[in-house]
Amino acid sequence: PNESGWIQDEDVLDTWFSSALWPFSTLGWPKETADYKRYYPNSCLVTGYDIIPFWVNRMTFQALHFTNQRPFENCLIHGLIRDKTGRKMSKSLGNGIDPMDVIEKYGADALRYFLTTNSSPGMDLRYDEEKLKATWNFINKLWNAARFVLLTVDNYQKEDYQIKDLTLSDKWILTKLNETIKNVTKSMDQYDFHIVGNNLYSFIWNDFCDWYIELSKNNPSNTTKNILLEVLIAILKMLHPFMPYVTEEIYNMLPNKSEKSIMITKYPIYDKNDLFKEETQLMELVIKDIVAIRNLKLINKIPKNASVDYAIKENVKDIFINLLKIANNIPIKDNNIKIKYESSLINITYYFEGQMENLIAKENEIKKLQLSIKRREALLNNPNYVNKAPIKIVELDQQKLKEEQKKLKILLKEE
Repeated sequence: PNESGWIQDEDVLDTWFSSALWPFSTLGWPKETADYKRYYPNSCLVTGYDIIPFWVNRMTFQALHFTNQRPFENCLIHGLIRDKTGRKMSKSLGNGIDPMDVIEKYGADALRYFLTTNSSPGMDLRYDEEKLKATWNFINKLWNAARFVLLTVDNYQKEDYQIKDLTLSDKWILTKLNETIKNVTKSMDQYDFHIVGNNLYSFIWNDFCDWYIELSKNNPSNTTKNILLEVLIAILKMLHPFMPYVTEEIYNMLPNKSEKSIMITKYPIYDKNDLFKEETQLMELVIKDIVAIRNLKLINKIPKNASVDYAIKENVKDIFINLLKIANNIPIKDNNIKIKYESSLINITYYFEGQMENLIAKENEIKKLQLSIKRREALLNNPNYVNKAPIKIVELDQQKLKEEQKKLKILLKEE
């Protein structure tokens, strides 16, 4: 101020120095209170890399000076949230996002899951609404799966559960569940939340929703119902730190809850007794064959009323028949198109009336796949793309490349 009478305050402490006292001053220091004894040093500090010198360093040297201890056991450094093009969000650029608007549109759980699982520690995160939509779809998938389980397990008796009654698919999903629990627990302990997100997404969407739920529809025994419920509960517990609201809501709908709230339940524990390696290997082969046959039918435009001739191993026969909806009630004609698939588990031949368009469509599909494979291989061999693109996008490209290579192999094998 230009006016007279103003005196500068001589008792001023830089804000970062005062906030550096936070780890211990909030617990009653300099007195050794009960809170101080219990919570100091703190277990983990979570902060952005932009304030390491301003805050983290000052907390460290002040804690060492005043308490002779480090202020926290671990320090988790995360990146900044940037816009879709990688620019820092600011008022001047007008590219800021109001989280309340996002929550209103997609829900708090979708935003929370996106923010916590879409970047590795220390890396910046680009805000992308398309990824939020994908997360919302993931939550919707979980909700629908939970509804199916709740309808299926209605009036079941847990006492009827018998381990000897476990089917091949039951043993497979228990093995996949325990492998997921083991991997997720390890990654959680290391703060690798992006790996946790990938593991949970893959298990929930692919293994549980796309496969096991479909498999369970053909075996509605009380043992399978128990497995459905057991797996769903474990999923909810592992997802709860990332999706607290929807997991709590579903948990409160479950029968025979162990606690009033999922927040106070025990985290899933890896159980090696629920590992069935031989059965899992067999089930993986079954799934591989079913995917290949479905792709074969899609590529060759095989109609639903096609006649079928097959030979399937007895221990997996029901799975193939139910999931492929095999029926053999149409006579085979000499002029039918013949499409064959062979493996160690199943030999199947489809016969159907077709025209030259089918063969032309097949040739076009081969060319299309070859071009796409060449493009993806070039992309995945580019270090700039692999290192800078979001992990999930890179993994999605890797997965699609494998799928396309499999489809191409099947098509070329037929010729």
